[in-house]
Amino acid sequence: MTATSKKTNAGWISKIRPVMTYVLGSACLLAMFALIGLTCVDVVARYVFNSPVTGAYELTELLLATLIFLALPLTTAAGEHIEVELLDGMKSRVLKRLGTFIAGVCTITIFALIAMELIEHADKLQRREQVTDSLEIPLFIIGWLGAVSFAVSAVAAAVFSYNRFRKGA
Repeated sequence: MTATSKKTNAGWISKIRPVMTYVLGSACLLAMFALIGLTCVDVVARYVFNSPVTGAYELTELLLATLIFLALPLTTAAGEHIEVELLDGMKSRVLKRLGTFIAGVCTITIFALIAMELIEHADKLQRREQVTDSLEIPLFIIGWLGAVSFAVSAVAAAVFSYNRFRKGA
C-alpha cells in the first residue's frame, strides 16, 4: 500500500466519522428528549388529570431500544465499551498486540453475527406484519434499526481495532 493510498483511506474515515457522530449523536439527543417529554407528560396526565398517555409504556420501550441502537456505533467508534485488560501486566509487546488483534476479531465477528441475526429477525417481523399491542407500531422498524446499528458498529470496531493495533497497544 502506498503512502498516497494510506492518506486517502485515512482521509475518507476522518471525513465520515464527524458526520456520523453528528447524525447519530443528534438522533440520540432527539430520542432522549422524546423519552423525557413522554415521561413528564405521562406523569402529569396520570396524576393531575387521571388520564395517562395511551401507549406510553410501548413508546418508552421503543424509544429506549432506539436510543441504545443509535448509541452503539458511537460507543464502539470511541472505544468506550467496558474492557477487561487481562494482558496489561505482561511485558511482552508481541503478546499485547496478539491480545489486541484477537479482541478486535472477536468484537467484529460478534457484531457482524448479531447484525445478520437481526436482519433475519427484522425480515420475519416485516413479513408477518408484527405490530405493538396497543398502538400497532410496526416492530420491523426497530429490528432493521438494530441490524444497521450492529453492522455499522462492526465497521467502527474494525476501524478502531485497526488503529489500536497499528499503534501497538
